[in-house]
Amino acid sequence: MSLKACRTVDGLRAADVRFSHVKLGPDALLGTAGEAVPLIEEAVDFATALLCADAVGAMQYACDATLEYLKTRKQFGVAIGSFQALQHRMVDMVIATEEARSMAILVAAKVDDPTISTAERARVVSSAKVKIADAARLVSQESVQLHGGMGMTEELKVSHTFRRLTMAMQRFGDADHHLERYAALA
Repeated sequence: MSLKACRTVDGLRAADVRFSHVKLGPDALLGTAGEAVPLIEEAVDFATALLCADAVGAMQYACDATLEYLKTRKQFGVAIGSFQALQHRMVDMVIATEEARSMAILVAAKVDDPTISTAERARVVSSAKVKIADAARLVSQESVQLHGGMGMTEELKVSHTFRRLTMAMQRFGDADHHLERYAALA
């Protein structure tokens, strides 16, 4: 076995694991041929639901950090948060975060509900991923922009949150993938 470690764009750790000269006997088979796909799809749906909840937490941090910055950063002798245009942008961030939170709560309630079908679970997961991806894009971009030139520096956590949300919305299928999946299941 060999391991090649690397850092991802959002600063997390990943690795390529390579197995060489490994031989497995028939007793190593974990299940019947053809039965793995539904189990893998279920696991990916669970992982996607968890990722949605994590993204909402990151969006909440971006909103909180941005609001604090708007209250403390002064321009022309006043806090920039007193400018109406910036207040409207902040409100858009908060609304998007709350809508995403509602979708994360819905998907958390439905993802392991034994009374719904596999197709219904997939529809709920995909609809949540699309809505949360749109919200994550808006919130992370606005957070960076409202922090001005400092928004993408390593010193500010909002730049890390931006990268984290950008990468999270690519994991387990991006918004386009989930739109297509939802349409195919509708």
